[in-house]
Amino acid sequence: MTAALDARGGEELPVTPVSPSPIMADTCGQIVLGSGLTVLSHPLMYIKVLVQVGHEPLSPTMGRNIFGRQVYQLPGLFAYAKHIIKIDGKAGLFNGLAPRLCAGTIGTVVHSKVVQRCQEQGKFQVMGSGQRAEDGSLENVVNETTKEMIARSCATIVTHPFHVITLRCMVQFIGRETKYSGVFDSIITVYREEGIMGFFAGLIPRLLGDVLSLWICNLLAHLINTYAIDDSMSHTGEIKNCSQAVTGFFASMLTYPFVLVSNLMAVNNCGLAGGLPPYASVYPTWVDCWRHLSKEGNMSRGNSLFFRKLPAGKTYAIDQKRFF
Repeated sequence: MTAALDARGGEELPVTPVSPSPIMADTCGQIVLGSGLTVLSHPLMYIKVLVQVGHEPLSPTMGRNIFGRQVYQLPGLFAYAKHIIKIDGKAGLFNGLAPRLCAGTIGTVVHSKVVQRCQEQGKFQVMGSGQRAEDGSLENVVNETTKEMIARSCATIVTHPFHVITLRCMVQFIGRETKYSGVFDSIITVYREEGIMGFFAGLIPRLLGDVLSLWICNLLAHLINTYAIDDSMSHTGEIKNCSQAVTGFFASMLTYPFVLVSNLMAVNNCGLAGGLPPYASVYPTWVDCWRHLSKEGNMSRGNSLFFRKLPAGKTYAIDQKRFF
């Protein structure tokens, strides 16, 4: 315990040391944990993004599907990773990590602050009266989901410029460019060439996908927990947590096209080979990108990195390292 002088008479008074608030400590813990998971999962995201833009550097090979039938398959996660390591070394698997870590850290802080502000409001109710809704009720689910939607949307909007830079750092692998070499240099490059709007390329489909995924997950989990799970059953808590995870996976599958379109628009026509023909057409809007992918049957491209079958009706161009 330290001491301080009383301004009125010079007498020393005890001062209690200030401890960090539980919310701040929880936010710091989330940042540390999130950063660790980001580093571990970054090679997976890197390869997924390259597949999403249509980069296929390895020729299809004969393999077997999950039913044991012989089919032509595209290289999976590990084969793709070995290819990147062969060219850029193991460090090459972490291209774009710095801006992604920035996005994760800033997003966690913004999300925490918005959730805290919503809780402090107290009267934030979408459904029902001004009284607190009962836990587990539909009113409570709608109110809590709305708060989470607002927090996630704010975090997504604030961190989207770093997301755009992350994707462009990754897509540089295709054309072996070095246009986006660092966080600050990349910010200057985007602003100089595209202005403020360049930082928000692909934002709308990303927001739509996040919002739809959140509502589908929470409402579907509420229906299952309310009408399919009996509270008298043993291990009810574990079953409900499992249902939440399953509905989250289902929601992410349904909204994956929004993720794909958002990532493609973030790199589209940005001066990199991966965002220009022949890899991608120049799309005026994200709706045009959606229509083109839907017409070509590519709405799920990059959704799976294992057991990747050869696209029907597509021809592999060895020199261009893509399908057409």
